[in-house]
Amino acid sequence: VQLQASGGGLVQAGGSLRLSCVVSGGTFSRYAVAWYRQAPGKEREIVAAIRRAGGTFYTDSMKGRLTISRDNAKKTVYLQMNSLNPEDTAVYYCAAKSTILTDTSLPSESDYWGQGTLVTVSS
Repeated sequence: VQLQASGGGLVQAGGSLRLSCVVSGGTFSRYAVAWYRQAPGKEREIVAAIRRAGGTFYTDSMKGRLTISRDNAKKTVYLQMNSLNPEDTAVYYCAAKSTILTDTSLPSESDYWGQGTLVTVSS
């Protein structure tokens, strides 16, 4: 299973970005997919996730500014980020975990990971 994250870049404060995570290998519709981020000098943290049936999770610090969605036909998960601020500067990673319908757990360090995409928000 391989994950390819893209869509990062430099944006001014208040701007928006849409990240994409393409998952190849396995059965995409079975995957829960999460976005994590790691800022310089900080631990990696989860920001959003979408389960195989479409249920979503958002971290409190970014709730209201994020929308996560999935397109099973394109094997892609999107993360729309709005009202970005310099504190959102980080490398954003996507992670995937194959789940059964009743499993609500989210991808973690032991699951499949992409290479990350850098988001830089200037003030």
